[in-house]
Amino acid sequence: MNKIFNVGLIGYSSGGRIYNGPIISSINGFNILKIFERKDHNIHHARNNFPKATIVSNLEDILEDPNIDLVIIATPTPLHYSLAHKSLSHHKHTIVEKPFTITTVESNDLIKLSKENNKLLSVHHNRTWDSDFLTVKDIIEKKLLGKLVKYECNFNRFRPEIVSNTWKESPSPGSGVLYDLSSHLIHQSIYLFGLPEYITANIYIEREGGKAPDSFHIKLQYPDLNVYLNSSMLVRGELPKFTLLGDKGSFIKYGVDPQEEFLKKGLLPNLQDNWGRENENIWGNINTDINGTHIIGKVESKLGDYRKYYENIYNTLLGKEKLIISPEQGRDVIRIIELAIESDMNKSSLPYTP
Repeated sequence: MNKIFNVGLIGYSSGGRIYNGPIISSINGFNILKIFERKDHNIHHARNNFPKATIVSNLEDILEDPNIDLVIIATPTPLHYSLAHKSLSHHKHTIVEKPFTITTVESNDLIKLSKENNKLLSVHHNRTWDSDFLTVKDIIEKKLLGKLVKYECNFNRFRPEIVSNTWKESPSPGSGVLYDLSSHLIHQSIYLFGLPEYITANIYIEREGGKAPDSFHIKLQYPDLNVYLNSSMLVRGELPKFTLLGDKGSFIKYGVDPQEEFLKKGLLPNLQDNWGRENENIWGNINTDINGTHIIGKVESKLGDYRKYYENIYNTLLGKEKLIISPEQGRDVIRIIELAIESDMNKSSLPYTP
């Protein structure tokens, strides 16, 4: 019989309800035993989705429960550090929703604590298993474009109205799209290319009345490669999600991985035959030269699957696999965000420093 790890899920807003809960419930080996939540609306959803779980309003009911092996923190970013610190101090394996923390000092403290207590610590960078990113990764690894010289990724939305009562729109530390969306793009970049030599960033508040950053342009400079990461809440229409240029050709990709929309509709990956499969009309276009043959056409997107993150967590806990998304990766993302903020303030390029 497979070993079952009992889970305590802290937070059942969008992070817990959409991005973590449905994926965990689709993995053999995990059992959501308790859910911490205090808002009536979220409690209602938690009871409907996990009728066998106990809903608690006291954190100690999770942290002090000897039956809980793994704590997942799916709360607003400003709470990540304190909750993860409490979880690790109670000797629980711990997963933190992205972005890891607000500062690298906090990240390093959690990494140190996890090692002292010999407990797993990871950051939920689930978009490592986006269909489009997996396709881009495959193209780069196979050198289908020759020597890559430019990598650009856009993560845009059209949300001209500001929702003023949400923490993401507040002027507090960790709010805005810089922490929310750039953490995805930065992690994907360092996952592919490692740490950059220089960071240059422009961070904006573009919407009238905005109090938190809602747009950014970040350049990560490598010895022979420039990486451009962009986001705005005022893009009405489509820009390419990925643009890759090499000395043999190019790859341009529109559209996004379908898993987020599936999850928002309440669909579960273990009950869907087409989970993570992109429609052919958004497959990327390649124009390149391979072994002297000029090739123009579409590249079928890889199958996306957010379950792979938790499957790796499960196998790591069993000692069968190495952790794919380490806390050090999450910490490095935060460091680049810190340097991006400093670059924007100083209007200059900054060398990467730990």
